[in-house]
Formats: sequence, structure tokens, C-alpha cells
Amino acid sequence: MTLPDARQLDADDALAAFRARFYLPPGAPVYLDGNSLGLLSLDAEASVRRVLEEWKTLAIGGWLEGRPPWFTLAETLADRVAALVGAGPGQVAVTNSTTVNLHQLLATVYRPDAGDGRTKILAFAGEFPSDLYALTSHLRLRGLDPAAHLTLFSSGADGLIDEAALGEALGADPALQLAVLPAVVYTTGQLLDLRALTARAHAAGVQVGFDLSHSVGAVPHTLTADGVDFAFWCHYKYLNAGPGAVGGLYLHPRHDGLQPGLAGWWGAHKGSLFDMAREMTPADGASGLQVGTPPVLGLAALEGALDLAEEAGLVRLREKSLRLTAYLMTQIEARLPTGGADGFRFANPRADRQRGGHVALVHREAARICRALKDAGVVTDHRPPDIVRFAPVALYNSFEDCHVAVERLVEIMASRAHENYPLERSLVP
Repeated sequence: MTLPDARQLDADDALAAFRARFYLPPGAPVYLDGNSLGLLSLDAEASVRRVLEEWKTLAIGGWLEGRPPWFTLAETLADRVAALVGAGPGQVAVTNSTTVNLHQLLATVYRPDAGDGRTKILAFAGEFPSDLYALTSHLRLRGLDPAAHLTLFSSGADGLIDEAALGEALGADPALQLAVLPAVVYTTGQLLDLRALTARAHAAGVQVGFDLSHSVGAVPHTLTADGVDFAFWCHYKYLNAGPGAVGGLYLHPRHDGLQPGLAGWWGAHKGSLFDMAREMTPADGASGLQVGTPPVLGLAALEGALDLAEEAGLVRLREKSLRLTAYLMTQIEARLPTGGADGFRFANPRADRQRGGHVALVHREAARICRALKDAGVVTDHRPPDIVRFAPVALYNSFEDCHVAVERLVEIMASRAHENYPLERSLVP
């Protein structure tokens, strides 16, 4: 089998020049952990430095005299992010953190007391735990028992979500009001069909929202056209807006006019924000779901990060992402054993239309292999019990990065170097 040449692929890569606009980790390790934390770009750094200078020289005047003014910076960036998720102006808010945004959306759209007997929420059992924690605690806050009101849908024997079965589950229970699902499963990298699932949910009278944390910036979405009721996400993975970056949320315009479930002054209409009225007049659309004063320094990092994503173009980023992950799988299949107790297999789907931005490689020694890779200069991450995630980011990773990663993995397995590492829990997110 003749394998593609990584250097030639890099030479032909139209996005290769973006790599020089990022700070790569010192010591030249191969960084394939972009679905946990993206790298710092020169553009994001410049935006933060500009806002620091404005704070230094303008003080409170930066709220109106900043370039752009801090007062409307969240709304300005929200409309830019909206273009990445297939939403219109005013349909996205850049605010809070991912889990807080889920709480806000639940508080706003979930109505178990509507009198129609619909009180249940459906979620994926393998969803990122924070989402499940939020759903459980939110039900308790509403006086509802999660054991009775939270239905968990499990993956199939192959570890993947059977979307036909999930569609049936969305229409199987007349007490179901709401579903919260991942766009891309954080472990397996499976990309769901948001349009088909939304249509199935709506046909059953169920509202549906999606966690886009592992897709935004890597996978194009068409949320409004798909009819998705709501969505929420982070910006620190494929969009590279920094650790703990401000999150994002989407609310379909059919829900305009809903009172924010969690109200705060920054969700008020901007024209009345400083009236200090006792009764709140919410801003239109998703902007009304903001709560507190936005973190301007965090917004600045997102501003610079968006410059890069917009310049590269999301369609081109998706195309390269698919090529990088396909190259990784081809190399791994050709050079490493598959099957048997000591073999590897892929947890992620093989088809492009079902694959998000990372490769999920399964091995019973995944935790120790991940540690050995890190010491060999390849940064990946482990997800229990047996997955090593390789997440190349199209803006800064190269095909050579992927080639080197597989080379190091081959060397580790041949020398059994991973066996030298203790089985201990990692504190790396």
C-alpha cells in the first residue's frame, strides 16, 4: 500500500500559511489536543493587547471609546459567530460559559408546568458530564425527580448513536417536552444529523437543543434553516479563543419574546440599560439571555480568533479537517495492529458526513499510551476508559504533524514503552 506523502500534502495545502500565525508549544511537540484547548494566535494576542491598552489609556471611557466600543462588543462578536453556525443577526449571544448557557436556555424554554403533561427531558447517556449535571440539577430546582423526568438514550453495541433509534425515541413518549443532544459526541467524534433529528423531534411536538462544543469552528452548521430550537457551545476548542473563553448560545427566532429564565442587567435592551428601572425590558432575541457584564478581555481574545476563522473560511477548514483525520486513520491502519486484545480500532465513524473533527482511537492501554505519547512530544488526550483522541486543527496542524504522531505511536508500541507508566488518573482536561 502506497501511503500519501505528508510533505507533499502540506505543500499543496491552501491553509498552510495560517500555521505561522499561532504560537506552537516550545520544544516543537506535535499538538493534537485542539478539541480540549486551541492554541494562542498572534491575532488573539493582538486583540487582547489592544483592549489592555484601551483600559490603560481610556479607563471607563473604553466602554464607548474603545475600537470597537466595549459596550456593544458582545453583540458585535455574536453576529460574527452567528455566521459560523448558520444563524441570523440577533440569534446568537456571546456570554457566560457553556454550562451556564445551558442553564439559561433550560430556564427560558423548558416549561414543565404548561399543563400539557409534557415534563420529561431526553439526553444522550454518553454526553459530556457537565450537561448531564446541569439537566439533573435543573430538574431538581423545578421540584422534579431526575429519575422520573430525565430519560437517557444510550449508544449501540458499536459505541455509536443509532440515529434512527434516537429519532424513534424522540417520538415514543408523549410526556417528552425537550431533548438536549450533542452535535458531535465528545468521545467518539460522531457527528449527528441535526436537521433530521430536529424534524423528527418537532413532528412529535418536542423541542430540541444541541451542544456544539465539539463542532463550532470545525463543522459548518445551519441552525436556523434546520429549525433547531436552541444551541450552546464554548469557543476555546477549534475557535482558539483561550482557556475558559466566554461561551455562546443560540435561540431560534420562533422563541423571540420569551422572558429570560435567568434575568440580569446586561440582558436588558441597550437603550434602557442605564435607566436603572426596577422592571426589566429584555433585549430582542438571544441578546436578552445575557446576564452580567461581559468579560471584555475574554471577548477580545475571541475577536482576534474570529479574524482567523473568517479569513480561512469555514468550508475550507472543514475540508482540511476531514483530510487530516482521514490521513491519520490511513496511517494508523497501515502501520499498527488492529483486532485482538492488543490491537487498535476506531471509535469514530469512517464516513465524512458522520465524523467530527477528531479521531478516537481505542486501545485497552489508552491511558498509558496517551502519557507515553506526551513524553514523546505528541500531545493528545485520553477519555476513559479506552480512547485516545487525536484532534488536528485545520488552522495550525499539518499533515507532517499527523505523520510524526503515528511514527511516535508506532515506536511506543514496538518498544512497549507505554508499559512503563503507572495507571493513574490524569488531571489534564
